[in-house]
Amino acid sequence: MSTPAVAETIRVGATSGPHAQILEAVVPVAKSRGLDIKIVEFSDGTMINPATDSGEIDANAFQHTPYLDRQNRDRHLDVVSVARTVLMPITAYSKRHATVAGLPRGGEIAIPNDPTNSGRALKLLEGSGLLRLKPGTGFEATVFDIIDNPNGFRITELEAAQIPRVLADVDLGVINTNYAIRAGLDPRKDALLRENELSDYFCLIGVARRNVEQPWVKTLVESFRSDEVKTFIIGTFKGDILAGW
Repeated sequence: MSTPAVAETIRVGATSGPHAQILEAVVPVAKSRGLDIKIVEFSDGTMINPATDSGEIDANAFQHTPYLDRQNRDRHLDVVSVARTVLMPITAYSKRHATVAGLPRGGEIAIPNDPTNSGRALKLLEGSGLLRLKPGTGFEATVFDIIDNPNGFRITELEAAQIPRVLADVDLGVINTNYAIRAGLDPRKDALLRENELSDYFCLIGVARRNVEQPWVKTLVESFRSDEVKTFIIGTFKGDILAGW
């Protein structure tokens, strides 16, 4: 174990739900190593990286690498990853149909509208044979990359957090695990489709580049990636969320 950091307080941002829950488990581990963590919950995840970049908060733990890369590019930020944390597989649900095979022709499928998760959702649908994308299309796929949609599904892009709320009104909804759990869905029992374990979509701890060498960063990383936190994740989420260490 490394030497505890000088006693200090940092602010770590996360979206409400599982990300904040996991940080709650990190808090006592960090405290035992001399670091006090104040969790700052955001209802709007798009504000977390700007807050990290500006110094409003010191670090964050809520996003995957493709999302961070796009935020840095589009919003001219300089937030970097200092550690891999957890994987929250994206999943698809229906309140109207028991199986994917039961989806009707012309049915409506809701997917997240943010660029990284919309592409992720489309790849999930392609992998399940519901549609086909242009050859070589990666995880930045858009609806314009669909080249074959034999059942004429209508793809509706919505804010990710809103999809659980409209699930009864669509035939299938592709939902990020954190939002699914917050909505009372069980990814193991309720999901009709589930993403494979893709390393690009493991979440991370992000800090402003200027802070990378600060002693508290190492303590935060070691506390998050501790045996205690891994045990919490396994016991609490039972495979819905996977520890990346």
